[in-house]
Amino acid sequence: MSAVQAAALTDLIGLPWVVGAKGPDAYDCWGLFVMVQRTQFQRSLPENPVDATNLRAVLDAFSGHPERQRWQTVPQPEEGDAVLMRQSRYPVHIGLWLDIDGGGVLHAVRHAGVVFQTLAALDAHGWRIDGFYRFREPI
Repeated sequence: MSAVQAAALTDLIGLPWVVGAKGPDAYDCWGLFVMVQRTQFQRSLPENPVDATNLRAVLDAFSGHPERQRWQTVPQPEEGDAVLMRQSRYPVHIGLWLDIDGGGVLHAVRHAGVVFQTLAALDAHGWRIDGFYRFREPI
């Protein structure tokens, strides 16, 4: 990622989390993920219209979403990979892996807004990584 791209993403840090928000002044986790995939990685992802306050609905929407088949599990993340996270039994949160400052996850979280956290910081805030996913173009 270029310094210009990194700076554009850094400018997002601190923007508020709002359920269903897609930017540019506020985001939820999926809205942020879709926007960064589109602007930084030229990937058009479909909307995922669910009530982000209903965690079970988020899980059901992600697991059954047709776009999920284009994301393959990988053991180690690379720039632009999806990071599926959870704070309880079910994965209900998505972020984006960035190779900035040794690597970490850009995500929008309730009560904190858009943040960039290392794996250690995620763990300290109760987030558990459920998996790293890499986008595969259709053949």
